Amino acid sequence: MTAPEADPTPIEITPSRVAEVGGVQVRRALPRRTRRTVGAWCFADHMGPVRAEGRASLGPGASPEDPDSSVGVQVGPHPHVGLQTVTWLVAGELLHRDSLGSEQEIRAGQLNLMTAGHGVSHAEESTGRRQGELHGIQLWVAQPEATRHGAPAFQHHAHLPQVEFDQATATVLVGDFAAACSPARRDTNHVGVELDLRRGRSVVPVIAGYEYAIVVLAGGVDLGGQRVVPGELAYLGSGRKELAVSTAEGARLLLLGGEPFESPILMWWNFVARTREEMDAARSDWEGGTGRFGDTGSQLGRIPAPPTPWSSSP
Repeated sequence: MTAPEADPTPIEITPSRVAEVGGVQVRRALPRRTRRTVGAWCFADHMGPVRAEGRASLGPGASPEDPDSSVGVQVGPHPHVGLQTVTWLVAGELLHRDSLGSEQEIRAGQLNLMTAGHGVSHAEESTGRRQGELHGIQLWVAQPEATRHGAPAFQHHAHLPQVEFDQATATVLVGDFAAACSPARRDTNHVGVELDLRRGRSVVPVIAGYEYAIVVLAGGVDLGGQRVVPGELAYLGSGRKELAVSTAEGARLLLLGGEPFESPILMWWNFVARTREEMDAARSDWEGGTGRFGDTGSQLGRIPAPPTPWSSSP
């Protein structure tokens, strides 16, 4: 007799934490105290929607839910090690500059993917044009041992594969989904998919060996009798072969998944590493201007590293 399949992990819903990045308030879904990673995904900042007006700053008391807030993203040069940044916009546009010489505008429906490896720096800026609405998400992917000490790299993908099924359109940002494969680099077995859901019920194909989570970007969805809205992370665990999602008003969400990461990671400031000694070395190189992180060419002010919580040194 064949043993019955184990029940999937119960759905776990946790609130995001509100933070401010470059003058814009964001909902930080990952990492959380109870959930550090989902596969190799280790960071998720959901920004907006807010009205973007050139290079204006976020006004006092403004919030991601306030349609009258006017913002201009101004994130000065800062370093990364051991991770990939994945930037996805639902609305608006941004300008990316990095120490590899990349200067790339990104618009809604396009993907920027920067690999830090041993070290890279970048800046994210408003384009200076009136943008209307700004809405998007920035994600980090932890690099495995095989690539985290390697050379930095940058990719821009203006077109990504899409799949239609049930009441949904899926755009594959990273990895494989429903026989579609993103051209974006990936160093582990992980996947990122935007699902644009129309009213009704859709059955989403997933891989039983992956763990998954959902970040709702707009609207609300029903998962197994629980409602999930922007400002929450729904952790689905592993063991599923499909996921039933329903929405009464239409919704847009990001499905993140992957094989459980190969080892525990240490995250601090803009670095992903394995030891405090690696963190200390990266911080020292950034503060000392050793050349490890290069020059972005941005006119914005360089962001200094804060003191590490485990050291009393300035």
